[in-house]
Amino acid sequence: MTHLQVVATLCALVLLLIVFELVRRRRLLERYALLWMGVGLALVVLGLWGGLLTRLSDVLGVSSPPNALFAVGLGFLIILVLNFSVVISRLSDQTKVLAQRIALLEQRLHQQERRGADDEAAAPDPERSRLSS
Repeated sequence: MTHLQVVATLCALVLLLIVFELVRRRRLLERYALLWMGVGLALVVLGLWGGLLTRLSDVLGVSSPPNALFAVGLGFLIILVLNFSVVISRLSDQTKVLAQRIALLEQRLHQQERRGADDEAAAPDPERSRLSS
């Protein structure tokens, strides 16, 4: 095992530990944690098994194993960014709907408060009628 493989494997293990800690602290949702744990495990396997990256580059038709790794990583990042764009779009729509619902609820509350104040003003005061008699 070369020095570079040891460093790559240690970095991948550190990534896995960071993901576990983020999940434990509830900073990362489990569905995203599974994705990152999969990436970390793939990096550990690539770090421990040096010939796998060479085989992967041969299958992909890439002349250099590091270039194959960058191509796969770039594809992963594009898919990840697309996924996050979909999630952000959905959350943006949900935020807009929630803001509209809150505005409607506040309007109803103010109308009920005005009706309650008008009802109190229109009702005769029992204290006042008792004192005047």
